[in-house]
Parts: sequence; structure tokens; C-alpha cells
Amino acid sequence: MEGIEHRTVEVNGIKMHIAEKGKEGPVVLFLHGFPELWYSWRHQIVALGSLGYRAVAPDLRGYGDTEAPSSISSYTGFHIVGDLVALIDLLGVDQVFLVAHDWGAIIGWYLCMFRPERIKAYVCLSVPLLRRNPKIKTVDAMRAAYGDDYYISRFQEPGKMEAEMAEVGTAYVMKNILTTRQTGPPIFPKGEYGTGFNPDTPDTLPSWLTEEDLAYFVSKFEKTGFTGALNYYRNFNVNWELMAPWNGVKIKVPVKFITGDLDMVYTSLNMKEYIHGGGFKEDVPNLEEVIIQKGVAHFNNQEAAEEISNHIYEFIKKF
Repeated sequence: MEGIEHRTVEVNGIKMHIAEKGKEGPVVLFLHGFPELWYSWRHQIVALGSLGYRAVAPDLRGYGDTEAPSSISSYTGFHIVGDLVALIDLLGVDQVFLVAHDWGAIIGWYLCMFRPERIKAYVCLSVPLLRRNPKIKTVDAMRAAYGDDYYISRFQEPGKMEAEMAEVGTAYVMKNILTTRQTGPPIFPKGEYGTGFNPDTPDTLPSWLTEEDLAYFVSKFEKTGFTGALNYYRNFNVNWELMAPWNGVKIKVPVKFITGDLDMVYTSLNMKEYIHGGGFKEDVPNLEEVIIQKGVAHFNNQEAAEEISNHIYEFIKKF
């Protein structure tokens, strides 16, 4: 992790931990997903920080060394975007290049929706814009499509998934999720975490995830637990209500979208149809590129780290 520095900053009423590399140049802001940390961007921070950019990756609210407010209602899209706008202000810049993955990507779309003037361009990984359906709440629609054991359905009840995760232990949960190559919607076994996201959890880790990497994630989640992270999912329906004023809004920021063809998001929720059938481009008129990585699963920023770093650089250097 050569040259990565760490500090804690005050944003929007909470203490936030950020990792950064590069003192000068345009800021590249990296937003991690579930259940992750700044550490998911370790390769890209080093790469972009060495190419004349100032790479900055926070632990998002509720994660790692960033504060985790206790109330579920403190994890709406507005709260998280508020943290990030305050962070951009604190960095002393008008605009940033945004790079985000998974839940970070959802927050990234909100950031582009609310404060497009702060974002020069957006490299989005795994989760495209989730078009709001004014007729049905987000979780209700997912439950209707995939049932009560779809992972997002199962994440809703406060405390329940935390208890199920505690039964199998943090190390198993992290390994189970990070190594999954299971396509399609993740459906959990009834009444337990069981094999969770990945019925084929391997004994040995893939080459892109070392024992040290896994141990870092595990050490942080052992300390914090998963409640902060799960609270994002518990606000899906609240966000649906809050986002009504932006129904049908077009995202005007220039965007490059990258996902793996084995990604659980890409292979469920009619995402392929939306991404390739014109819907995505309709909602995001300045969608400039869509990259589908062959043989790559959900955590593409780690699995195909160098390729992702190159994709980011090739896109943002144009601006």
C-alpha cells in the first residue's frame, strides 16, 4: 500500500476516515460497496495516485473507521450524499472525478442527481442507475420478483441478519461474499445465513484476494459488526419515498459503466435488458461507454484491478 496516507475528518456531523495518495492534481473520489471498505480500492488508489491524481477513498458512514450513527434513519441517500458533499468541500475543490462500486455506485448516482456541478465525470462499476418505478417501492418490487429469501428482503428486519451472520462468523461471511461467482439473484437458505451468497465458497482464496486482504476486512467488521452496512438496505424504501421529486430525472454527467459478465447484479433484476436495450442511455444521455468484462464477477475493482485502473485513467484523462 505504498504511499497511502490516512486521516480522520469531520463531515456532516460525523467523523470520517479517508485513505489518500497524491498531493496535487484533480481529485478522484472512490466510493466502496457492501460489505467493503476504502481497502477495496487499494490498487486503484496506488495507480491513480501515481499518475498525477489525488486519490481519495473514504470508509462510508457506518463502515470501518468512520462513525456509525445508531439510528437506521441516519442512513438515507441524503445523509450519505451529505457526507460526500462535505468531504468534497473539505478537500478544497469544486469538482471531482467519481469512481464507485455497488452501494457506492447507488450513492454515486444520487450524488450526480443532486449535485452534478461537483462531478466532472463518473466511472460506475456494477450497479447502473436504478430507474425509480413510481408505482411500487423498491424492496416491494424485489420481493415480488424474487421472494422473501432474496438477500435484500432478508436484510430488512433490524438485528435478524446480524444474528444470522454472527452464527457463521465474520470471517466466513466476508469470504463467502467476496469469492462468489454465483450469477443471478442471491437467494438465502430459509431461516439462516447458511451458504449465503455463495454455495461454492472455496477453501483457498482466489489469486486476487490474499489472506492479508481478507484479514483486513475481517478485522474491521469484527470491530463494527454489519449493522451500519445493512442499514443502507433498510433505507431502500425510504429512499424511494424521498426521491419522488427526482422521478424521471436525466443524469447529465459523463459516465463510463463497467461490470463483469458473472456479476450477480448484471445477471438479475432485468439489468442486461436495461443496460443494453436503450433504457440506461435514455436515463443517462452522456453514457459514453459500457464495458462488460468476460469471466469477471461482482468485485471487479479487486478481481480485475489493473484493468479497472486503466479503464478509469483512459476515461478521466479526456476531461
